[in-house]
Amino acid sequence: MELVRAERRDEAITLLLPAFRRKVFGLAYSILRDRESAEDVTQEVFIKVWRALPGYDGRASISTWIYTITRNASVSALRARHPQSSLSDPDVMEAAEANYPGPATDVLAERAAILKIVDRLPTKQRQVVMLFYMEEQSHEEVATMLAIPVGTVKTLLHRARAQLLAGATKSRSTA
Repeated sequence: MELVRAERRDEAITLLLPAFRRKVFGLAYSILRDRESAEDVTQEVFIKVWRALPGYDGRASISTWIYTITRNASVSALRARHPQSSLSDPDVMEAAEANYPGPATDVLAERAAILKIVDRLPTKQRQVVMLFYMEEQSHEEVATMLAIPVGTVKTLLHRARAQLLAGATKSRSTA
């Protein structure tokens, strides 16, 4: 980054923000599973990036460096936060349905059911599923964001799909 070396971090962050905002949010969301918390972490990450730009030495790619900051900030936020409501909580779902009657309720209920199933996956599988399917990141992007090999991403996705399929088959047979 020539702008960083030239000590023009305001210009550098102006270029980095639109290029990485969605991916930073997606990674934060995959870890936190809460939109508001992920938005807060996304803002915090870009403030940290702006402050730390003068110390960026280029040993890692800028994307790897930003994803590492995002991952660390998300894990810190996860540790600090108190248990929060989720759409998989029946009381919260009931309140959501009361506020959004009609077809939107069906969409909320379906999304809540999907998230409830995905939430049962082991942490790494859940993160990979959220980033790959919900945030539509490529295998390579997920690997970079989580600092794991691409092969590991593919393995985790395969295992998650198998586990989700087994869960879906089991729930259909008990219905």
